[in-house]
Amino acid sequence: MSYPLPPSARAWQEKTRRFVTDELIPYEVQAEMNGGELPPEIRKRHKQKAREIGLHALAIPRALGGQELTMLEQTVIQEEIGKVTNALGWCYSSTPPWMVAACSPFQMEKWVKPNIRGERHECYAITEADAGSDVDGIKATARREGDHYVLSGEKWHVTSANHADHFIFQAKLAEGSHKGAHCLFFIDMDAPGIELVRTPAYTHNYAAHHPIYRFNDVRVPVTHRIGEEGDGMGFTYDWFRYERIGIAARCCGAAARLIEEATAFAKERYANGQPIANYQAIQFMLADSVTELWAARLITYRTAEEIDAGVDVKVSHAQCAVAKLYASEMANRVADRAVQIFGGRGYMRENVAERFFRELRVDRIWEGTSEIQRLIIANGLYKRGQTALIE
Repeated sequence: MSYPLPPSARAWQEKTRRFVTDELIPYEVQAEMNGGELPPEIRKRHKQKAREIGLHALAIPRALGGQELTMLEQTVIQEEIGKVTNALGWCYSSTPPWMVAACSPFQMEKWVKPNIRGERHECYAITEADAGSDVDGIKATARREGDHYVLSGEKWHVTSANHADHFIFQAKLAEGSHKGAHCLFFIDMDAPGIELVRTPAYTHNYAAHHPIYRFNDVRVPVTHRIGEEGDGMGFTYDWFRYERIGIAARCCGAAARLIEEATAFAKERYANGQPIANYQAIQFMLADSVTELWAARLITYRTAEEIDAGVDVKVSHAQCAVAKLYASEMANRVADRAVQIFGGRGYMRENVAERFFRELRVDRIWEGTSEIQRLIIANGLYKRGQTALIE
């Protein structure tokens, strides 16, 4: 299943693989048994090691302190990161590339450059109780008052908020010539009017939490608005495309790890006097998993190459949806088979298949559900035809 990766991508793949294997995977069970938490000194070491090998600001220009990697290079990195459970791979941050073009000089100095250096950390306040994949359904508002905006609304699933020091808040303009259009704003977490409602417990055990926040008439200067009034949805779509191919890559990594672990177990586990690997029932599950992983990897790598080649952004929107849809559904099927192969062991939290069985489920939901991806793909097909999307 060798893919003709350029030498630079292969080098990043190997470097990241060693980091994941040597530094992260050995701590999975410890994290699982402690609510996703590891001792501070271990977390600190993981972050330092990640930065030492270049895992930071992957898409940001070198002139700003980033790595300026191609999308294919970023994809193989994400695939390796996907092989570890408990979000231990979230030990590095990668500033979203759209910020460089969208943010003002003031915003670059206050938030973006410190983020690139690892000194500040953002979290996204977009989703609401009644608006998830349907981002246009948000009810949060932004009202202009002189040289300030007043921001109000309640945001759910604010991922990694407990590790962040500022929000990127999405709202609809409440009035004016752009009424109803979307805007993004930087909000420092210590701004008056921000209320932590609660931190729900989730299926997975991650040190990064997903709290609910209420924004009660939070006042921010106009200088905190990202881009112009009405630009917000475009920036969000850009972020979704970036995240969707990342999810696809991480799902490929998870599936690869599961196939490797389940195969090794099948060769060692005896039933009725022979390894269970000899039974067709096991062989069929592994064969189907390998076949689907290969297909998902080909889709994901090719989507990344299309982005690097400068494919039309609307075509890319559909292609990223294809990658996320297929890879996330594939990884969930592989995880289910892996649990079955491990049998009772696969139901124990110390087992990699059990953890991935829980953790991969959300990949069919966040950054747009599988159903939304299908709508995006169908819409692209209707507007641009099959040839534009997949030929």
